[in-house]
Amino acid sequence: MTEQTKTSAQKRYDELKHLMASYSYEYYVLDEPSVSDAVYDGLMQEVKRIEADYPDLVTPDSPTQRVGGKALDKFSKVRHSVRMVSLNDVFNREDVEAWVKRTDKLAPGRGTEFFTDIKMDGLACALVYQDGVLVQAITRGDGTIGEDVTLNVRTIKSVPLTLRTAKGYERFLTGRTEIRGEIIMLKDDFEALNKQREADGKPVFMNPRNLAAGTIRQLDPQLVARPLNFRAYDLLREDPSEVATNMECYKAIRALGVAANPQASVFTDIDGVMRFVDEWEDKRHDLPFNTDGLVVKLNDRELYRELGTVGKNPRGAVAYKYPAEEATTVLKDIVISIGRTGAATPVAVFDPVVVAGTLVQHASLHNADEIARKDVRIGDTVVIYKAGDIIPQVERVIAELRPAEAVQFDYEAELARQYPELEFERPAGEVVYRVKGATGTILLRQALEHFASKGALDIDTLGEKNVVALVDSGLVGDLADIYSLTKEQVLELDRFGEVSASKLVSAIADKKQPSLPRFVFGLGIRHVGTQTAVDLAEKFGSVEALATATIDDLLAVNGIGTVVAESVVAWFADSDNRALLDKFTALGVEPSYESHAGGKLDGKSFVITGGLETMKRDQAADRIRELGGTFQSSVGKDTDYLVVGSNVGESKLAKARKLGTTMISEEQLVEMIAE
Repeated sequence: MTEQTKTSAQKRYDELKHLMASYSYEYYVLDEPSVSDAVYDGLMQEVKRIEADYPDLVTPDSPTQRVGGKALDKFSKVRHSVRMVSLNDVFNREDVEAWVKRTDKLAPGRGTEFFTDIKMDGLACALVYQDGVLVQAITRGDGTIGEDVTLNVRTIKSVPLTLRTAKGYERFLTGRTEIRGEIIMLKDDFEALNKQREADGKPVFMNPRNLAAGTIRQLDPQLVARPLNFRAYDLLREDPSEVATNMECYKAIRALGVAANPQASVFTDIDGVMRFVDEWEDKRHDLPFNTDGLVVKLNDRELYRELGTVGKNPRGAVAYKYPAEEATTVLKDIVISIGRTGAATPVAVFDPVVVAGTLVQHASLHNADEIARKDVRIGDTVVIYKAGDIIPQVERVIAELRPAEAVQFDYEAELARQYPELEFERPAGEVVYRVKGATGTILLRQALEHFASKGALDIDTLGEKNVVALVDSGLVGDLADIYSLTKEQVLELDRFGEVSASKLVSAIADKKQPSLPRFVFGLGIRHVGTQTAVDLAEKFGSVEALATATIDDLLAVNGIGTVVAESVVAWFADSDNRALLDKFTALGVEPSYESHAGGKLDGKSFVITGGLETMKRDQAADRIRELGGTFQSSVGKDTDYLVVGSNVGESKLAKARKLGTTMISEEQLVEMIAE
C-alpha cells in the first residue's frame, strides 16, 4: 500500500461522496433523479470497498454511515437553541381576518405579505449542522427540551449528512445552521408496509404519524429501517437577519439540499390566502403525505420575531385547520342491512358527529369478521374516520371508555333477532352472510314487484310475469333499470308484441315523477309502510333530506320509533342503495311532494274495517291523506275514526269501543272526504 495509492483512493472517495450527495439531492429535494437506483447502488458498493481498504478514510458524512452506532439505553435530553412553538388554530376566513387585524394593530401597515404552506402531520425535529456537517438531531419534546435522536435520524436518506454547496448560500456552511422540519412517512410507503404485515400475519399500524414517531424513538439505530422522510419548514442562524423572509428561507433550505414543500406561496392579501386554503382543501388528498391543514405566517421574519409569543403561541403565525377527518362518538346500535343480492351488511349507528365537514351518524362495519377483529360493541366509544369522499368507517374502539355492561356482538343471534322470518348462511370461503335460498335474482323480482305495486308506483302492466321476464333476461339489474328500457329491447322477449311492449314502456315513463310517499314506500325500506312513507315525506319533503336525516330527526316524526328510525338510517347507509338513488336521478326520476298539512282532515286518524262499496280501500286511504289525514292499519289510542264497512270482524270493533274511538259508516266517510 503506497501513499500515492491512498491519496488516489482519498480523491476518489471524496468525489464519490460528493456525487452521491448530489444524486440524493436530485431524488429527495428536486424529485428529479438523473440516475437509476442501480447506478446509485453500484457507487455505494465502490464506497464500501474503499472504506474496507482504508478504514481511516471513513468520515461521518459517508453514505455508509447512515446506520451505525450501538443501541442506546435511553435518549439524552437537549435544550433547544430557540423554543419550538405551537400555533393557534383558525378554522375559517373570519378567524384569519381577526388574526390579521390583531397583528396590524400591533404593527400597523407592516404585515402586508403572508407566507402559506401545507401543514405536515409528522414528528417535528431540528437538524443541527456545524460548518455544513450534521452533528445533532433533536425532537420537539415540550418545545424547550427535546431528545437527541441523531443516530436514528442519520438513517433517513432525505436528511443530508452534509449541506450542499450552492452559489449565494455559502454562508450557511460556516458556523451553526439549524434546519427544522417534520419527519413523516409517505402514504404509499405506509400502505405497502401494512400490506406486508398483513401478509406476514402481523397487526397493522394505525397511522403514518404515530409510526414515524415510534420508529424514530427506537433505541437501536439498526432497527430504524422503515421508509421515513424529512421535510423542512424553517432555518435558524445566530444572526437572524441572514434570512429576511420565509420564502427566502425555503429557497435557502432547498439550495442546501433539504426538501421543503413546493406548494409554499406568498400572498399580499387575505383573498389570496383563502384561495390557497380552498384550493388545497380537496387537493390535499392527492399529496404524498397526510395533512390536516395549512400554516399561515407573516412573510417578514423580523416582524414575526418582534411580535413575539403569547404562552407557546407566536403572534405572527396561525394554523388553518380543515374539518377533522377523524372524530369520536358513542355507538348506539349495530343494524344489519340486507342488500339487493341478499348480503347482510352491518351498519354502526352512533350519535351524530362532524367528520371531514359532514355530519355523519352511521358507518360501515363491513362484515362479522371485521366486528370481531375490532371487538366493536354497542355502547363503545369509537373513532370514526373519513378521507375525502370515502364512506365513514369505524377505525377502532377506545377500550378504556367501554361501559361495564357492553357485551360482544353475536352476529348470528342479531340476524335471527332482526330478521326472524329469514334464514341466513355464510358460504364457504366468504366473509358475508346471505339470505338462505334467496339469490340476487329472486330478491330483485320481489323488490321490483313491490316497487311497481298499487301501493307504491302503481305501474300498469308491470306485474309478476313481466317482472320475471325482464329480470331473467338480464334487461333489468336493479329497480332503476326499468327507466332505461326501450320498446326494441322489450320486443326481443317472447312475452311481448308491438302493443304490449309500447304499453309497458309508456306506463313506466309515466311514473318518472312519482309522488314522494309512493317512491319511498316503493324502495322497500324495512318497517316503512304506506303511512310511514307519507309521514316521512311530510317531514322531510325530498329523498335528499330523508337520506341525511339523523336518528333524532326521524324519532321526531309522529309514530316513528327506534326500530323504524334505525332501519331508515341503515338503508341509506348502504352503498348499493346510495348508488341506486344516484341512478334514479341520472335517469330523470324525480319524486315530488305536495304537503297536505292544513287540509280539512289535518290531525285526524282513520282506520277502515270490512269492505267498502263505493271505493277501494287504497283509494280511500289516498283520499284521506290528500286531505291531510292519517290512515292507520290498526286501532290505537290516537285513532279518531273507525270506518265500519261490510262483513266486519269483531276485534277492531271491540278495541274501538274500549278506547272510545268514534265509529262511522262508509257514507259518513264519503261526506268527510268529498270536495
